[in-house]
Amino acid sequence: MISRPVGQALKRERHREDLLSTNTVTENGTAADDVAVPRTADAKPFVKPLWYWVLLIVLVAVIALTAVPAFTQHPHSPSVGDFFPGAIFGEGTFLEFNRLTFVRLVMGGLLCLTLGLAAARRFRMVPGRGQALLEIIADFVRSNVALMLLGNKNGRRFAPLLGTLFLGVLAMNLSGIIPGLNIAASSVVAVPMVFAALTYITFIGAGIKEQGVGHFFASQLLPPGLPKPMYLLITPIEFLSNFIVRPVTLTLRLLCNMVSGHLLLGMTFFGTTSLLLHLQASSTISLLTGAAMIVVTLFEVFVAVLQAYIFTILSAVYIKLSIEAH
Repeated sequence: MISRPVGQALKRERHREDLLSTNTVTENGTAADDVAVPRTADAKPFVKPLWYWVLLIVLVAVIALTAVPAFTQHPHSPSVGDFFPGAIFGEGTFLEFNRLTFVRLVMGGLLCLTLGLAAARRFRMVPGRGQALLEIIADFVRSNVALMLLGNKNGRRFAPLLGTLFLGVLAMNLSGIIPGLNIAASSVVAVPMVFAALTYITFIGAGIKEQGVGHFFASQLLPPGLPKPMYLLITPIEFLSNFIVRPVTLTLRLLCNMVSGHLLLGMTFFGTTSLLLHLQASSTISLLTGAAMIVVTLFEVFVAVLQAYIFTILSAVYIKLSIEAH
């Protein structure tokens, strides 16, 4: 019977022989473990998916179609008429389709396509760039808005809604800097009104479900601790503040920021194009307007993200005020 130390020594010797037989041996007799091993047939190089190339071709085509008129036609100065484009078809009917309708469909389709592809793909433990970006946005809305303002229980309950509001408003805002679209879909009142109506219905419905009809409207219209005669003055003010002013301010805040951003961005583009192509101005002035164009574009991206965040956090605050008894 072989003793334990001898058996362990035999195992180590066999293991060393296996290593020497499988590894490449150098001229001095040592095993070269670090010698590069050729890739197996199963290892395939990374290939970008078909949808990536399709989106890239569409983007290049849109930029090209936008750039040709910009350098061949007289520059178009920004005006209020940009927000009231002519109908492509269906003029004067409920199904009227114009440029802004096209922008909404494009941004909504891109958002749904992006989220659909992300949901269809298997999530990895080590995320790629696209998955990491989506996880950052989702965690930001969930942790810094929903859970922070609504608590653990209600935060988990309303996090999908708040995430939808944030991504929807952000997508509609960013269309203003995309070549070929060149106008924010939220720069007309219909889009901000739809998002505000969604928030309005949610905070009323959540309050009624949490407190009941009577307690909800009492908490919103009759602040406790006031003399009864004061309610004749306070109740109409509370009604206007809670049920009229909230959705109106949500709509107008987003609308006015996007309208002013479009006009400011259009002025810088118009000034640069006019100086370079038509007025034959000096390169110094055109460089200044071009730099202003880049700065304003970056600022417009910042405003788009900021307004989406403000809209989402105000929606969370209104929901919090409706489900908590005063």
